[in-house]
Amino acid sequence: MNTIIYLIRHADTINETGIRNTNETSQMINEKEILSIKGEEDSKKLSKNKELKNIDFIWCSSYVRAKQTAKYIANENNLQINLDDRLNERKLGNLKEIAIFMKDKKTRDPSQEQLLYPKFKTSDGESAEDTNKRMTEFLSECLEKYKEKRVALISHGGTIKFLLLNWCNVNNNVRLEYKGKELNIASPCLLKLTFNGKDLVDLEQIV
Repeated sequence: MNTIIYLIRHADTINETGIRNTNETSQMINEKEILSIKGEEDSKKLSKNKELKNIDFIWCSSYVRAKQTAKYIANENNLQINLDDRLNERKLGNLKEIAIFMKDKKTRDPSQEQLLYPKFKTSDGESAEDTNKRMTEFLSECLEKYKEKRVALISHGGTIKFLLLNWCNVNNNVRLEYKGKELNIASPCLLKLTFNGKDLVDLEQIV
């Protein structure tokens, strides 16, 4: 039997404007972002997808929006949520440095552009390579520990994209492709990865 890993990006987050706590760093603010009403509704709908029935284990980022997405899947499967910070979003770091990096880039999404520049990182941030290393390490542990099980990993757009660089190509639209099919790492998304041992057999976009 194969091991099934479901890679899930958290659902839509709320848009906020106005005064924020000036004692909080951009990283702290990022970690505390919450789901929008649409995000809550989409998370509940996602949890009822037939692919996510009878999950054996759930692992989740420690960020609030990821846990809010995971709670519905956990409830449907009567499972607890396990947390590991290796599933956290990559650290953006200095936002001014990000703005300089993004100048004249093809997309408006730094995580997409980092697919083309995997070594780039801000002075206090993480590169795509850094993020890929910790995610690959975590995935490898899951494949060893949960052989022939079905495991849901709830994470983030950048983190998922950078892990997928292990098997996917980056096309001219700066999007990931697997065997010629373009992937859409939206909020939320559900990817099904099938492994034989530690070898990827198939990658399918479900949502």
